[in-house]
Amino acid sequence: IVSKSEPTKSQPTKMDTFRALLDRMKPELVKALPKHLDVDRILRIMNTEARRNPKLLEASQTSLLGALMLSAELGLEPGPLGHCWLIPYYNKKTNMIEVQFQIGYKGYLELIRRSGQLEMIDAEVVYQNDEFEFEYGMQPKLRHKPALSNRGAPIAVYAIAKLRDGGYAFYVMSVDDVNKIRARSKSPNEGPWVTDWDQMARKTAIRQLAKYLPLSTEVQRAVSVDET
Repeated sequence: IVSKSEPTKSQPTKMDTFRALLDRMKPELVKALPKHLDVDRILRIMNTEARRNPKLLEASQTSLLGALMLSAELGLEPGPLGHCWLIPYYNKKTNMIEVQFQIGYKGYLELIRRSGQLEMIDAEVVYQNDEFEFEYGMQPKLRHKPALSNRGAPIAVYAIAKLRDGGYAFYVMSVDDVNKIRARSKSPNEGPWVTDWDQMARKTAIRQLAKYLPLSTEVQRAVSVDET
């Protein structure tokens, strides 16, 4: 007697569950995304990010959806452009892996330029062998001439902005200042702080300078939600 067992359905993988979650979320993303971003492109990027960083597949759905919605509402694209990052980290309080939303250096530039309230904004890292001097006070000045080779270790970072009335503002931070802020991050030893320290340092300087600039409500909100 030959018995035939019923064929069993294969269990869905974590990637299958992740894709199904994104598909369910698609209508809400369409509502939140600005016109310059395409929802299908965002979903493709998220699938790529999940393959690149499998910890995203283990993160709580609530934190993942919240981070992705923030990205959509701000009109910033996660992934290779460096506008923002969705970083999984272990939350000891909830005993779960959660996703942290972080705006990147290029994301801040995009938001501020999009607001149209400044003529120019940028940030640079200063290295040991660069020519660099700055001064605050009644006649503030900043001069930076990068070395063409053998620049040495980073010693400082600064952000500078040109206002629409023609004036300038700048903010300088030492590497120690930057690393103190890094230490307060939820993921100081993984993610962009490890892979893209120079961009995170630039972003940190821009965040500090942004406190003193006439910026739109959208940019002010972005500063407040970054890393919270």
